[in-house]
Amino acid sequence: MRAMRLHELGAKLQLDEVDVPDPGPGHVLLRVKACGVNFADTLMQSGQYQEKPELPFAPGMEVCGVVEATTPGVALAPGNRVAATTGSGGFAEYVVAPAAACVPVPDQMSDEEAAALPVAYGTSHVALAYRAALQPGERLLVLGAAGGVGLTAVEIGKLMGAEVIAVARGSEKLSVARSKGADHLIDSETMDIRDVAKGLGGADVVYDPVGGEQWKAALRACNPEARLLPLGFASGEVPQIPANILLVKNLDVIGFYWGAYYRFKPEVLAASFRQLVAWFKDGKIQPHISNVLPLEQGNEALDLLKTRQATGKVVLKI
Repeated sequence: MRAMRLHELGAKLQLDEVDVPDPGPGHVLLRVKACGVNFADTLMQSGQYQEKPELPFAPGMEVCGVVEATTPGVALAPGNRVAATTGSGGFAEYVVAPAAACVPVPDQMSDEEAAALPVAYGTSHVALAYRAALQPGERLLVLGAAGGVGLTAVEIGKLMGAEVIAVARGSEKLSVARSKGADHLIDSETMDIRDVAKGLGGADVVYDPVGGEQWKAALRACNPEARLLPLGFASGEVPQIPANILLVKNLDVIGFYWGAYYRFKPEVLAASFRQLVAWFKDGKIQPHISNVLPLEQGNEALDLLKTRQATGKVVLKI
């Protein structure tokens, strides 16, 4: 099979011919139809991600594919079309995935749409519903609101009944956030996040894949008993959290690493994806895919995320 693999941290991916992997117990072999590209893949490429697969490896942690082979005890059958979380390996023509992390894909959902759902939408859904317990009427502040995960947080937050404040850079990105239901827009280039958010009534939940100065501003815009979700540090700065502010405002900082559930509770991800599929079938969510590229352009796909050129999702069509 063909696979776009990383041989050296920080280097470009190479298109390799490698053996098709064999699925172990509880796993299935998928023929990959499409693979979602995530900012985490760029961090894996540089060795900065929490997970560090052994070199050489193919990035790609979410796919839509067709079951090619199963193992004893697995309910899936060859020919089933599923979406799956894989951890890595999706930049390839075949990948092995845990059967527990595979969910059937409805006919009306394209391969590209199915590959765009698990990580970005799953991150936002599990973070907001499972971890932060976002409630209708609460005010949700979303940083990086036009990015792959931020845009889904806007869409899901609005679907869950929240009043959504979207923070992004520039009018073009903010217009994308508005199209997904944002009630208020903050331009991080020209506006003070803290002052504007407080002027709107303050934040009850903060969704932050950015970190850095934006985290500090959001922290100071929180209402008493607000919950903050640090999901990543796209700014490059991991913020230090002053405990005195948590104490005075009775704030909760809720750590959330979506990838950990792939390892120790894949059923949480599968249940989340089933909810997302139901919402998709009801027309309540619609993935925003800005770029679809072929497998051999995996490096270009990663560069779109590194340079912040993409809005929403980038997908490899295989």
